[in-house]
Amino acid sequence: MTRQHGQIGQPVAVAEGLSKTFGTVTAVDSVSFEVRPGRIVGLLGRNGAGKTTTLRMLLGLTAPSAGRATVFGHPYDELPHAAHRVGVSMDGIGALPGVSGRRDLTIWAKTLGLSSRRVDEVLERVGLGDRADRKIKGYSTGMRQRHALASALLADPELLVLDEPATGLDPDGIRWLRTFLRSLADEGRTVLISSHLLAEVEQTVDDVLIIQRSLRYSGTLAELTDNGAVRLEDRFFSLVGNGNESGVGAHA
Repeated sequence: MTRQHGQIGQPVAVAEGLSKTFGTVTAVDSVSFEVRPGRIVGLLGRNGAGKTTTLRMLLGLTAPSAGRATVFGHPYDELPHAAHRVGVSMDGIGALPGVSGRRDLTIWAKTLGLSSRRVDEVLERVGLGDRADRKIKGYSTGMRQRHALASALLADPELLVLDEPATGLDPDGIRWLRTFLRSLADEGRTVLISSHLLAEVEQTVDDVLIIQRSLRYSGTLAELTDNGAVRLEDRFFSLVGNGNESGVGAHA
């Protein structure tokens, strides 16, 4: 059974001057922000703006060229019980395509010391209960996204980091995802999602981080859009410019 996650005063995640260069290319340039507890936070930017690289640095998967990132007050690789406190859905952290969805989650659950009952719970929660015994390689893109969400939720984490979770979802799936993410925040969890789908994010998040290599905005959605008087899309482009001006890089 999912436990309630109480909010705490300290930031859940902090980036301080994060930068990353790949050869002569600067993918992320001195990005600083805080993620507050119990919020849905959207990390927004074009493809190639540095979103995924920023998340990877936050999670200790990519070493920053400069700066520091902490999760619950620790660098991720020093965080006690990190796999239980942080759930992740991201390319490169994938399922085993040759096994069923249930089998894949069961393997991960055993690694985390969790019961098969928890596997059943998360499969039902993401709407895959009746398809859990199909092999993952036969899943549609949307089903794979739901499976990734189940995997991220398996250990009942306080923080979920989701890289482009709406990719591959049809309109019904996107509507479901919006409700799903809000239910997680209502339980006291914090959700950090990256996305370039501005219209959908506008209906989902509480706080916004806009990145185009450097950080262009950090604050609430309400402040950015004047409580809905201005569209997020208009604010976004006023901050990052058009594609020719921004010089989109090669790293997500």
